[in-house]
Amino acid sequence: MSGEPVIRVEHLTARYGERTIFEDVSFDVKRGEVFVILGGSGCGKSTLLKHMIGLYRPAAGHVWIEGEDISAAEGEARRKLLRRIGVMYQSGALFGSMTLLENVRLPLEEYTDLPAEARDLVARTKLRLVQLEGFEDFLPAEISGGMKKRAAIARAMALDPQLLFLDEPSAGLDPITAAELDSTILRLAGTLGVTFVVVTHELASIYAIADRVIMLDQRKRGILASGTPEELRDRSGDPFVRAFFRREVVPEEVRGS
Repeated sequence: MSGEPVIRVEHLTARYGERTIFEDVSFDVKRGEVFVILGGSGCGKSTLLKHMIGLYRPAAGHVWIEGEDISAAEGEARRKLLRRIGVMYQSGALFGSMTLLENVRLPLEEYTDLPAEARDLVARTKLRLVQLEGFEDFLPAEISGGMKKRAAIARAMALDPQLLFLDEPSAGLDPITAAELDSTILRLAGTLGVTFVVVTHELASIYAIADRVIMLDQRKRGILASGTPEELRDRSGDPFVRAFFRREVVPEEVRGS
């Protein structure tokens, strides 16, 4: 990990109509790290991720991807910027009528001029990276939930992005399958040098994969805490943060504050 910021979020505010989800949020993500966004339901985790990948325009502030403002980029500049990132959505979002190979090949058909044989070769390579070699001709309905998540990661890697965004990758998975997915994320981060931004509230996954985390809070409408999971568990001055990382019941007086 170089310590060089590859993503910089500056004074970001998100609103739905008159409702403010979070405001004045600032942080950076370093190249090569696994950065986790966490927090309770309704705090804006997925909303923040969607701002970071350019799906939503901020009410205020900026998201810089390698020095370029993704919310302001348009036309060919935006297209080039989007090629640098890969996204895995919570459901996996695989096309049910397509095989795994066809799903992974789709970004290559959309964004490159590679011949068909080369597209197939790249898609097979990405599936091999997530240990799905031999499943190229399977439909999503024919594989397990964990395999669907890994296939979605393979598709997110199709264009060789250096930034991968994962929205609740462990959601709906049993503990063993979730641990296998965590292992895949760590292996890809270590061997390929990919920077991961992961939205999750799964505590076991957070401890397993996170280099750093930020914790969003609905009451604060912003970042409640940041650091390593161990720092927040052992040294946070906020009882809500400590309770989260220790998986304890939050005291009633803290809940109401």
